[in-house]
Amino acid sequence: MTAPGLDDDIRAKPPVTERRLHPVTPLRRAWAPIAVIAGWAVHDPDQAQRQLTRLTTTTLLIALATVVPAAALYGFLTWWFTHFAVTDSELRIRTGLLFRRTAHIRLERIQAVDVTQPLLARVAGVAKLKLDVVGADKKDELAFLGEDEARALRAELLARAAGFAPETAHEVGEAPSRQLLHVPPGVLAVSLLLTGATWGSLAAALVVPPLLWLATHSLWTVLATGLPLLGAAGASSVGRFVAEYDWSVGESPDGLRIDHGLLDRTHETVPPGRVQTVRIVEPLLWRRRGWVRVELDVAGSSNSVLVPVAPREIAEAVVARVLPGVTVPPRAALTRPPRRARWCMPVWWRGYGFTATDAVFVARHGLLRRSLALVPHAKVQSVRLTQGPWKRARGLADVHVDTGANKTVTARLRDAREAQDLLREQAERSRTGRRGARPDRWMA
Repeated sequence: MTAPGLDDDIRAKPPVTERRLHPVTPLRRAWAPIAVIAGWAVHDPDQAQRQLTRLTTTTLLIALATVVPAAALYGFLTWWFTHFAVTDSELRIRTGLLFRRTAHIRLERIQAVDVTQPLLARVAGVAKLKLDVVGADKKDELAFLGEDEARALRAELLARAAGFAPETAHEVGEAPSRQLLHVPPGVLAVSLLLTGATWGSLAAALVVPPLLWLATHSLWTVLATGLPLLGAAGASSVGRFVAEYDWSVGESPDGLRIDHGLLDRTHETVPPGRVQTVRIVEPLLWRRRGWVRVELDVAGSSNSVLVPVAPREIAEAVVARVLPGVTVPPRAALTRPPRRARWCMPVWWRGYGFTATDAVFVARHGLLRRSLALVPHAKVQSVRLTQGPWKRARGLADVHVDTGANKTVTARLRDAREAQDLLREQAERSRTGRRGARPDRWMA
């Protein structure tokens, strides 16, 4: 027997509908067996070459006729046994051909839902859905979905995470967005040319290999050193340009939306209320143009760049949307360490500065590459004071604030008495800030 009304509740609850990924997904997964063979060949090229020389043409054809269908079958089966479903409280993903794995992702713990489209996925009209979840070291993903289906599922998950009822989440759709910033490709290219890391890595790639050749006359040593250096130079210049191309930031009820990418297109969301630290970075060669870069520390998310390059006034306006009610303090508002700090850190002590407003803890460091970090008081998890023997002798101390993103911002080389007062005041600001903090929810 069942309790009165229980049958009605069971009948009223809609059944969970499991869905499969896009039919092109097997093509992606079919490469796994071939990748294993290629990895073995790269790991032991001499053995691979010896094995290949022993094979006849007939044997090679038979091997191809076996490996290709096997890879296709593997891709098909992994796709066939992968399902996902959205229930009232969670996103459920079932995977595994031999060993089954079921991921239960609670909707209220989802912090960001990103849609990415690698180049071939854009050609095929599919997309990858990536989810940032609180407490997870890496993103769960659904690859691949149809482009329209991925956007609809993203909107549904955001609506569910915001607290909309399951029966209305489908009707919410994707929230409208208002553009705040767009980075022209020309500005991005010039900013990369004016970045010291670009020229430093390029100089290392051009200078180190010839010196190694003169010293060792070993081609393998030159290649083993030169290729990673050349790759680093490409990643810091061409790689960044390709990744940050057509960068735009828009504001919507579900957070700030970031769209970027030349070959691989990415649509990210900065979850509201989860930003722990904002950093305004100002390289030396950007200062005459008034450009800055804005970086983020976000709890439960790997998104780290908000603005790759923009005039300072525009960047600060975007920061004000990330941290409502926060105004970036002017440079004159930051106090330097006392002059005796030069005995602890000659020359570079001038690059440090600190201030605290009603809303944020602010610390600056760097002379050539200035970085200004802003931490909302409500996001401070702990406050620490450290003082080594040399600093103690000079009457100096460092004050560290730890955030929920496992990062630390430090006010360095402060007067010891000031640091003691700051330690107590910051602890009180954090308690007060948490009591008045806004909820960490979308569309709230």
